[in-house]
Amino acid sequence: MERRTLSRFLLAPAVAGTALFGLSIAPVQAAPAPAPAAHAWTSSDQWGTWTSPDGYTLYNDIWGSGAGSQTIWADSSSTWGVTANHPATGGVKAYPNAKKVVDKPLSSLASLTSSYNVTVPSGGAYNTSYDIWDTDYDYEVMLWVNYNGAVGPIGSQQATVSLGGSQWAVYKGDNGSNQVFSFLRTSDSASGTVDILPILKWIEQQGWWRGETIGDVQFGYEITSSPGGMDFTTNRYSVSSR
Repeated sequence: MERRTLSRFLLAPAVAGTALFGLSIAPVQAAPAPAPAAHAWTSSDQWGTWTSPDGYTLYNDIWGSGAGSQTIWADSSSTWGVTANHPATGGVKAYPNAKKVVDKPLSSLASLTSSYNVTVPSGGAYNTSYDIWDTDYDYEVMLWVNYNGAVGPIGSQQATVSLGGSQWAVYKGDNGSNQVFSFLRTSDSASGTVDILPILKWIEQQGWWRGETIGDVQFGYEITSSPGGMDFTTNRYSVSSR
């Protein structure tokens, strides 16, 4: 007769839900999936605002008429996004953005650059853009790095130029409150680094402004429509100046 030893019982595989030496073996339960981490900040308020520890300010900025709902979230100044549900009608509804204050005279700047990486929807009408202001908010410089749908800049086209590592179609106009200089990238890009300083100096060379101090460098999404709810995600954003 085969001799059975205790070690053979201990080494033999046990079937879940059976008893071994009078001990009940319960089925192994999978560990629950961890709950998703909460964002550092979220807001659905029209003018929701948050300042990051490294000095950037984020705005929900739902400012246009006929707007729908929009929620902004941020994990940091570099990683943030919005879910926007704006109707398929004309006119800009919102400009959710992250702002860095430069506050330096253009003449004293040795460099001003910014890097970005975004994920944007294939539908809707919007542009992904920088919005750069002088300290008095007399002049607005928009740099459209990508755009989709029925959107267009203020004013008329003045030139096509190669500046800051990209080619731009340049428009000049007035929105009733300030002068607007819009630079539309001729090839869409979801990521890159923009050398902003040559663009600002080119504006001065045209005599369109003079002796200005650069205030805010904003980056975000000028949304005209996003019916059904669309996600706009900033995977990376930073501004550097000296």
